[in-house]
Amino acid sequence: MKTIFKRGILLSAILLSLFITLVVLADPPAPPGGNGGPGSTPVSGGGTPVGAPIDGGLFILLALGAGYGAKKVYNLRKEHLEE
Repeated sequence: MKTIFKRGILLSAILLSLFITLVVLADPPAPPGGNGGPGSTPVSGGGTPVGAPIDGGLFILLALGAGYGAKKVYNLRKEHLEE
C-alpha cells in the first residue's frame, strides 16, 4: 500500500510540474486593438516597434572582439621574436 501511495504522490508531482511549466511559458494575451504583441510587426502611423535595437551593442562587441584579437596577435608575435 505504501508503494502505491508513493507512486501516486510522485505521479501527481510530475503532472503538476508539467502543467505549471505550460502555464508559465504561455504568451501574454494580445492588447486590445491588435497592435503589438509577440511576433507582430509595427503598425504604420504610431504603432510601437517590437524588439530591442541591437546596432549599438553589436558594434561595441565587434570592436572589443577585434581589439582582443589584435592584442593576442601582438603578444604572440612579440613572444616569437623574443625566442
